[in-house]
Amino acid sequence: MDESSRRSFMKSAALAVAGPAVLPALGANGRLNAGWIGTGSRGIHVMNMMYEAVPRSVIVTAVCDTFQEALARGRDNVQSKGGNTPRTYVDYRELLADPSIDAVFIATPEHLHHQMALAALAAGKHIYLEKPLAHTIEEGWDIVNAAEKAGKIVQVGTQNRSNSLYIMARDMVQSGLVGEVHYVRAFWYRNSLESEPAWRYAVPPDLSAQTADWDRFLGPAPKRPFDARRYRQWRLYWDYSGGIAADLLVHQADIANFVCGRTVPYSCMASGGIYRWTAPDDDREVPDTFSAVYEYPESRFHINYSCYLGNDHFGYGEQFCGNDGTVEVLDRQSLNYYPEKFGGKPPARVASRKEINIALPGNDLSAVQNHVKNFVEAIEGRVKVIAPAIIGQQAAISGHLATLSFRAGKKVIWEEQARKYRFA
Repeated sequence: MDESSRRSFMKSAALAVAGPAVLPALGANGRLNAGWIGTGSRGIHVMNMMYEAVPRSVIVTAVCDTFQEALARGRDNVQSKGGNTPRTYVDYRELLADPSIDAVFIATPEHLHHQMALAALAAGKHIYLEKPLAHTIEEGWDIVNAAEKAGKIVQVGTQNRSNSLYIMARDMVQSGLVGEVHYVRAFWYRNSLESEPAWRYAVPPDLSAQTADWDRFLGPAPKRPFDARRYRQWRLYWDYSGGIAADLLVHQADIANFVCGRTVPYSCMASGGIYRWTAPDDDREVPDTFSAVYEYPESRFHINYSCYLGNDHFGYGEQFCGNDGTVEVLDRQSLNYYPEKFGGKPPARVASRKEINIALPGNDLSAVQNHVKNFVEAIEGRVKVIAPAIIGQQAAISGHLATLSFRAGKKVIWEEQARKYRFA
């Protein structure tokens, strides 16, 4: 691939995520009226990306959170970025009861996605729903079925599909540039200080049973006395999270599907454990070290996934290994293409191809902006949503299979026709 071809790929990727500069009026006030359910760190981040992407197309008229400090932060952020004062709610059902709200953004712990998404669809709202789609495979199918019945737009927050580099990688694979792809290596490595273990977010000093609605946070999860660590650090406990498999792996299984044209695996075998930060009072349940191997035998396709939260040297990325070359995307911000060497005797179809290296700092943020913009434009009917509920479910199934395999210590098989899993 020469320089002109490289520019062509970049241009096509840019066009794929571009859209109209200004959207027409959607609501009675000339803008899409949005409610925000969950104004923690992720909710605020997506809100900020929304204000960057479509500042004149959406007005956040209501925010909801069960923690008073987070609720105030959400209100203040809307006032600062949007120039209006939203209504505030602790109970998401009261927000959904407002007929003027067209769409809701749900950025809550995953165990709450099911009840909130179903209620939002029943209330006639479009939904931007953070990943994973749901806390279990069965809950995911409930959301898929409800979305189809309601006829509303659902965008799942697997924003890599809106990243121009992954779009470029997909085009390269589909064009045959790397030959047949039977193997993908995906990895996500992180590290932090001993005093700041992964997902052990600092507990706000004013977080208490008086300032947080514990019962609403628990929702369908097992009842237990108020626990500030569980409230703030919910990703570490099975009642509310699928851990690495649901929070990180889902992104990478989804983008392997996207780039390579796959859907769900046939089988998964996962292993790992809690190997880091093993303090006597550490009550974590989810692993910090995790590996999963997926097989797609019908299409002769294999994914090798690894994650370790105690070393970040190799960072984050996916390597799509074709018989004629490799495309890798690293940290969502750079893409590299390497033609195969064939021991110094490459065939004619490969011999003239040159290595490609593209770096786009900040492209991970642009992807979230593009993803939100795609959601808004899909509501308007201009484009198709890029990560609908069924796509989110396919990605979530991979994550859930890994969690099931890990917790059972067995290989798990997915039966697509029956939409069920079984242990081998």
